[in-house]
Amino acid sequence: MKQPVFSEKAPKPVGPYSQAVKAGKFLFVSGQLPIDPKEGKIVASDIASQTRQVMENIKAILEAAGYVMKDVVSTVAYLSSMTLFDQFNREYAKWFDREFPARATVACDLKAGALVEVSAVAYRD
Repeated sequence: MKQPVFSEKAPKPVGPYSQAVKAGKFLFVSGQLPIDPKEGKIVASDIASQTRQVMENIKAILEAAGYVMKDVVSTVAYLSSMTLFDQFNREYAKWFDREFPARATVACDLKAGALVEVSAVAYRD
């Protein structure tokens, strides 16, 4: 059984998708852009601030479904340039307590103004 998840504390989807979908014990969080949910737009221009906003969005969606950051088992990070990799890692690492999820990181074109997007998969027993 699958169930869509929505949080008012995260940005509304900009297309035909759910913020997340719960399927059994798994939660699949759609890629989150650095959009401030109150403003509805990208509010920062540096990678650290954008990463922080992305992770705050993911945390809000996890919490709406009854999960926490330590339940995240895998992420995919999309960067506008691999030159941002080290700066991204410094901020990203702050969101996890030593047991980091598996991760893939790729460089690609993102929505105008976005330097980063992250999707996540969480599991809760």
